[in-house]
Amino acid sequence: MTAYQIIKDAIITGKYQQGKRLTEEELAEQLHVSRTPIREAIKQLESEGLIIPFRKRGVIVREFTETDIRQIYNLRALLESYATGEAAIQRNEEEIFQMEQGNHDYEQAIRLLNNPTLGDIESIQQKNQSFHSKVFAAAHNEHVMNHIERVVVVPLIFRAFYWYSEKQLIQSIEAHKTILQAIKDRESDRAKAAMHEHIYLGRDHVLKHIGEKKLTAEF
Repeated sequence: MTAYQIIKDAIITGKYQQGKRLTEEELAEQLHVSRTPIREAIKQLESEGLIIPFRKRGVIVREFTETDIRQIYNLRALLESYATGEAAIQRNEEEIFQMEQGNHDYEQAIRLLNNPTLGDIESIQQKNQSFHSKVFAAAHNEHVMNHIERVVVVPLIFRAFYWYSEKQLIQSIEAHKTILQAIKDRESDRAKAAMHEHIYLGRDHVLKHIGEKKLTAEF
């Protein structure tokens, strides 16, 4: 795993929390690498909007406001629904199989949950993203894929799954099934609408819990 991926994962999972200051020296020491790959990783993470410069000395993990979250999820809804609609038109049978397998793996992980650990939640998040990635790959549009990859790395995505109840996780499985059926039936508009609603429900869920955390001063 590269320095870039290690730092990015640490941000997404909350190991490096929003507002945390990071320096090349500290990161190089922690990862046991030279400062060159650290410098390259920081440059890439800055371009993705996950970190920002801090007083000309190092960088800090970007803090996302409620406005940021709303705007990012709204953009996700546009991009991901478009890609899903295209997938319904462009997909082939092998891609349908991959999507079905991806959602099966996601469902199995959720059904087996019992007193979930952070590791379990992270695994569910990864399986969810794997399903979505398979849907987008079926659109056969690398330009849309590149834009989607930039907006789905918001650290709050990981927290969103941590906040989901078992009932809400089951509902997300059903949403995936609706999306998948529309893709299988080549119903582009229906697939697009189902993904659009799926992302908006995720947005509303995050915003609700951000508000609760602020009220209790725990966020």
